Amino acid sequence: MAFKINLLQLKEHGSVAEIRQDVVNVIGLTNCMNGQMVTIGESSRGVIVGFDADYVLVLLVKQTGAIKPGDKVTTTIDEFQVPVGDAFTGRIINALGEPIDGNGPIKETRRWPIFNIAPTVLERVPLDDVLQTGVKMVDMTLPVGKGQRMLILGDRMTGKTSVGLDAMINQKNEGVICIYSCIGKSEAALNKVIEVFNTHNIWEYGIIVAATAADPMGQQYLSPYVAASVGEYFTHEKNMDVLLVFDDFTKHAWAYRQISLLLERAPGRDAYPGDIFYIHSQLVERAGKMKEERGGGSMTHLPIVETLEGDFAGYIPSNIISMTDGQIYLNASLFGEGFKPAIDMGLSVSRIGSKVQWPAMKKQSSMLKMDYIRHKELEKMTRIKAGVSEAVEERLQKGRCLEELLKQNENEPVPLQEQVMILHALEKGFLQGTAPRDVSRKLSAFVAQVKNRRPEIVQSLIDTKTMTEEIKEALDEQLSQFSDTAV
Repeated sequence: MAFKINLLQLKEHGSVAEIRQDVVNVIGLTNCMNGQMVTIGESSRGVIVGFDADYVLVLLVKQTGAIKPGDKVTTTIDEFQVPVGDAFTGRIINALGEPIDGNGPIKETRRWPIFNIAPTVLERVPLDDVLQTGVKMVDMTLPVGKGQRMLILGDRMTGKTSVGLDAMINQKNEGVICIYSCIGKSEAALNKVIEVFNTHNIWEYGIIVAATAADPMGQQYLSPYVAASVGEYFTHEKNMDVLLVFDDFTKHAWAYRQISLLLERAPGRDAYPGDIFYIHSQLVERAGKMKEERGGGSMTHLPIVETLEGDFAGYIPSNIISMTDGQIYLNASLFGEGFKPAIDMGLSVSRIGSKVQWPAMKKQSSMLKMDYIRHKELEKMTRIKAGVSEAVEERLQKGRCLEELLKQNENEPVPLQEQVMILHALEKGFLQGTAPRDVSRKLSAFVAQVKNRRPEIVQSLIDTKTMTEEIKEALDEQLSQFSDTAV
């Protein structure tokens, strides 16, 4: 009688031969594969990351006690999977999908492979729906589509995380699941993010996957993959839209470089391993908008990269620029001048362009980026001159008003319908003769007036996304009434 053996149900046993920081050399495993989970000793966990002539190389991701040579290593012949499910919303988990917020266990719906293969081109559709970030400069000039991969990069302390968090705050009541992936950041930085989640109640639709600098390198390496897996459950199983912020890929590259050095892999350019491009592209390729036959869900990625002294042509930034659909570049000089968010329009681009924008926004914002760049050039040219003509001064004044219009406080996203109203007011010369310091107050007063007196017009703008003649006339009427009563 022949016996049928399912290899996937077999358990293998090996033993620890050598330990080097977070890398364990194991002997005795003959049927294992890359990316597989192993148990070391009683409950320490590791993932197989490579092989050499004598050993299986295991990266520690959870160490519960001292590991010594001779300790038993056990594995089942299956890929590394993490628990996922609806109950993860509102929770903080680590890179193994385990809760770390002290609110008890999480009920899992199913398990999901962390190194999942990205959907093929045939399973996706072109992007046609805008993801409203609430950041005026982004929505007006660098629109992000649902399913896009938009890089946020800049020096440290220039407001990169704030752009990602503003986009999350703006998803309230939009039916978008938001996942924040913390990679190698300090506990203090993570606590600031948690504070924003608490203040704006992002927990209703948000999840944090955290691996701080204090966590093992293995967890810092796996954290973004786990975040992507949690997101894929909502995209592919629940057919929902997901926004995923990776903060940040620079520290992820550092962790992987450290792991590679311990694995004695030959370093390449800038001492990074040769496959650093692959590990990041493998992640961002998982973003996209699915076909209706696949449920029509989407996953939008906002990876963050830290540059050094504005060098966005460095190895890691240029790698990730080449695999994303655009970048938002935050300039330290602009930040120092008090222009926030410090987005450099000249070096930022969205490769999706205006294809996903509301028709009402597309028409009015078409020349905005060019007008702003021209103003900055004119400002540079006139900075060193003692006096300028009246015409040039008028252009400078108009440009300063535009600058004030684009400024925005952090964690205060502006809905798209309000942005359209603001642009209409600008187009109609509403800010003519207004001092730059009064721009913000005057625009806020106009928006508040329209919302109070003509709420049905605001709702019509949200529903149609188009600047109809009726909406235009109503806004013009409100502008004239405001002008008559303005101080």
